Amino acid sequence: MSTKIPTKTSSKLPTNLHAIASASYPPKSPHPILNLGFRVFFVGASVFAIITMGLWLAVLQGWIDFTLTAFTPFMWHAHEMIFGYALAVIAGFLLTAVKTWTNQPMPYGWRLFAIFLPWALARLTWACLPQLSSDITAIGLRLASGLDILWWSLVCVAVFTPIIRVRQRRQIGILAKLALLWLAFVIFAIGAWRSDIAWQKTGVYLAFYLIIGVVLTIGRRVMPMFISNGINHHLPKNAPKVELKNAVWVDRVSLFGFLAFMLADLCGQPVIASLFALVTALANGYRLMGWYHSGMWGKPLVWSLFVAFGGMVVALGLFAVLPWAGFAHSFAVHTLALSGIGVMTLSMMSRVSLGHTGLSVHEPPKLVGVILTLMVVTIVTRGLLPIVLPAYYTQLLTVSQVLWLISFILFLCVYLPILSKPRKDGLFG
Repeated sequence: MSTKIPTKTSSKLPTNLHAIASASYPPKSPHPILNLGFRVFFVGASVFAIITMGLWLAVLQGWIDFTLTAFTPFMWHAHEMIFGYALAVIAGFLLTAVKTWTNQPMPYGWRLFAIFLPWALARLTWACLPQLSSDITAIGLRLASGLDILWWSLVCVAVFTPIIRVRQRRQIGILAKLALLWLAFVIFAIGAWRSDIAWQKTGVYLAFYLIIGVVLTIGRRVMPMFISNGINHHLPKNAPKVELKNAVWVDRVSLFGFLAFMLADLCGQPVIASLFALVTALANGYRLMGWYHSGMWGKPLVWSLFVAFGGMVVALGLFAVLPWAGFAHSFAVHTLALSGIGVMTLSMMSRVSLGHTGLSVHEPPKLVGVILTLMVVTIVTRGLLPIVLPAYYTQLLTVSQVLWLISFILFLCVYLPILSKPRKDGLFG
């Protein structure tokens, strides 16, 4: 293999992640954790997942008081899980993936830190809000909301710029969702400032469904490749290779079905929402059957993606029967959230953190399977079991919170050393 590195006068640059490692202009970063977006945001999101769930557990157990009157404790929890945790993971993923998609450099070093800092300050402010005295709550709300809008604006600029520069039209759907997420930030902020629960709920649910839309879009792109690569890696050389594909009609049915479901649910039309939830569930269930291969079960970074996607299908099925089944809307929401956000983000972070630090995704650390299994169990204990065991709802909720905390503590124990050290191959990233 050639070791020649492009020089200053080279007419072409490599078309992969190594493009940033030019000998003439070697990138400089104050610490490896700021080398690329996935590092700092995955670590930040994981630390925050522990802190915010710990606070939520303390609130529900009565260990600390929630004195904020601008919105309910439940809305505070929803806001931080959606705008705080989930979007931090998406930001880390996109600030890394766009570099691969466009072959354009993405923020690193102090420029990346300037994007991360408003997110971190916003999380600190939101965490302190429930304990602030009423006379400074209004100031705190405006500060927290302003920091949130600022950091997401910076993420959008960092993602939009290279995509627009290379005119990559296939990413228009992603860009549209990011812009609408910015709108969701603003809607919630207005609701918080006005103590208007309707605006707050609209902002949170709009952001939640947009995130699920992003997960469905990116999952549709990468899951067939990840599953087939994971299985083919361990096949004998002469064995036929596994190839998984997507049907265009399934893409269209899923896209328009989920969009219609989202709008109907946001507008408070449960029967219409149930119809389109069923359509979306059937389309993605059909897609999932085409992605199945028995060889995935020994590979946690493969089966976890499949289970996460399957959990979203089950959740959409719950939405489909919701108007007639008699269980709470929140059970379907949490099944969708823990599948499409909880398991999916933890699985993607586990995979991306290996692949982009020069380590093998086919040989993950031993604890990864345990971490992902614990998170899968939270789907059952928080979303599904309370439907059939309502008398044990409080106990199941506590179990779910503890499992979440253990999952992320273990994730940090395994991945913090990986994310905070340079790549072993010496490349920048």
